[in-house]
Amino acid sequence: METLAIFGGTPVREKPIYYGRQYIDEEDVAAVVETLTSDLITCGPKVTELEKKLCEVSGAKYAVVVSNGTAALHLAAMTAGFQEGDEVIVSSITFAASANCVRYCGATPVFADINPRTYNIDPEDIRRKITPRTKGIVAVDFTGQAVELDEIREICREHHLILIEDAAHSIGTKYKGQPVGSLADMTCFSFHPVKTVTGGEGGAIVTSDEAFYKRLVRLRTHGITRDPEQMVHPTDDPWYNEQVELGYNYRMTDFQAALLLSQLKKLPKFSARRKEIAARYDAIFREMPELTVQEEIPESDTTRHLYILRLNLERLNCDRRQFFDALYAENTCPQVHYLPVYWHSYYEKLGYPRGLCPNAEKFYMEVMSIPLYYSLTDEDVEDVVRAVKKVVAYYRK
Repeated sequence: METLAIFGGTPVREKPIYYGRQYIDEEDVAAVVETLTSDLITCGPKVTELEKKLCEVSGAKYAVVVSNGTAALHLAAMTAGFQEGDEVIVSSITFAASANCVRYCGATPVFADINPRTYNIDPEDIRRKITPRTKGIVAVDFTGQAVELDEIREICREHHLILIEDAAHSIGTKYKGQPVGSLADMTCFSFHPVKTVTGGEGGAIVTSDEAFYKRLVRLRTHGITRDPEQMVHPTDDPWYNEQVELGYNYRMTDFQAALLLSQLKKLPKFSARRKEIAARYDAIFREMPELTVQEEIPESDTTRHLYILRLNLERLNCDRRQFFDALYAENTCPQVHYLPVYWHSYYEKLGYPRGLCPNAEKFYMEVMSIPLYYSLTDEDVEDVVRAVKKVVAYYRK
């Protein structure tokens, strides 16, 4: 048996390959340089152009771009009217921002368990967690796969809830042929560098509700408006603006918007390559009983942000940490997504106990994300496959 690099052997790769990475080409650089040398580098035409493009991509009527994905979630939660005394149901397996946005508004996150096959929020557990205080759902498209939108929207209709879709992972994904962004009351995107398209940072909220749109625009800029119809003391003075509520400075720069506009031109090929890599991994890892492959619902045409490797630990002579370290030693560098949100010490101090979501907790103990991004070469992908096979072979019972 070949010796693992972690035990002094030769690693599969000479240079490390990480779980995610941005792709920036000369066209992207030129777009940013052009904007940086223009008259307006913030609050300018590129932001407006990007919002129009995001409407085309998402199928929503309106788009509001902001400084990052967390800001998008925060403003969506504020616009939904979440407040102290309210409960909002959110997935237990997600980045903390999906729940933090509820806390920012003074409301209480209620964590729903995941479907152990798809890893997305379980609609049946959503139903179990609804109380008279429930005001909304933040449904996370984990790994890029769309949540079960038909069923979740029906739950929202039955109980008069607002649905925020956290699509930080899923730009480019379609549900029953409709793009993510066109189906929830509000949908939030993130443009962090590991996402499918990036602005360095940045986020967006898309919606087809005009009232939501107007408030989102206002909240993005301190709660200030230049629209006389929204003012308490309207005037035709050309310099006048009025703060009508407490908002934030969550604006995006024009050079970020220029980068995103350039990136969005490449979204179809980014999506296609991610699907191709995921299909290659699926074909190999489905044949290995030591591993479990994430299931996809037939309604989701998924642009995959993460590829999750799940270990069948009863078939391996190791725990997740040993497997993780062994892969890392092969210069195939994984990551773990995510700790159940209520396991964070902040939420623990708020009184959330362990055991709330058994499927999520078991999932966390068995998973890691392996490299998946546009610029992975076929050779890179095969190196990842070789590294995984090598570690599995070493630890196989």
